[in-house]
Amino acid sequence: MSQALKQQLVDCIRMLEQSDIIDYNGHASILLDTGHMLINAGSCQRSCLTVDDICTIDMEGQVVDGGSFKPPLEFHLHAGIYRARTDVKAVVHAHPKWSTFLSMAGKPYLPVYGQGSLVYPMPVLDSPNSINNKVMADRLAATLGDRSAAMMKAHGAVTVGPNIVEAFVLANYMEENAYRQYMAMQIGEPYVFNDHELAMCREKLWNETLFKRAWDHFKAKLK
Repeated sequence: MSQALKQQLVDCIRMLEQSDIIDYNGHASILLDTGHMLINAGSCQRSCLTVDDICTIDMEGQVVDGGSFKPPLEFHLHAGIYRARTDVKAVVHAHPKWSTFLSMAGKPYLPVYGQGSLVYPMPVLDSPNSINNKVMADRLAATLGDRSAAMMKAHGAVTVGPNIVEAFVLANYMEENAYRQYMAMQIGEPYVFNDHELAMCREKLWNETLFKRAWDHFKAKLK
């Protein structure tokens, strides 16, 4: 099972890289039943990631399995969320440009796209600092609260879920919504979904089958 989860994590990160959501930075993790987590090594090349680049660490960042690899400095981000959220089993952290443009400019994330509305309202951590210590990790976890996504001002974003498929798909939905919002703002005032439309989107689109379909769409394009 661990090997299959490692491959799933590899697929997630490579798909995020191909979608320009993760570049030479960024990381994703899966929480194991042991209380340890799988996470990509900080030094790995995201575009050609393999299972050999995945290490197993404890909540203090100590490598349990993974040879000489070291976790990313922001492993604290993952550990902090797992400590605060017993429902979360997977975390994605990236520096997606369209979402980050919004937080850089102090513009709120608005629900302008059906799938993107699933992560609205979007909390924002009012700091661009790296989440590389427990204090910052706890601040981010508090900002995230019970939501599935949060932004960090002029830094990036995080999405979470009960599995890596959901965390990955929500990261894509979030970035696509941010892109559409940004582009619409160049023309005029974007249409923002009302409460009824938001409820209808959540009822119809928050669906494991649709999440899996989105995952399969991106996975089919992996080189």
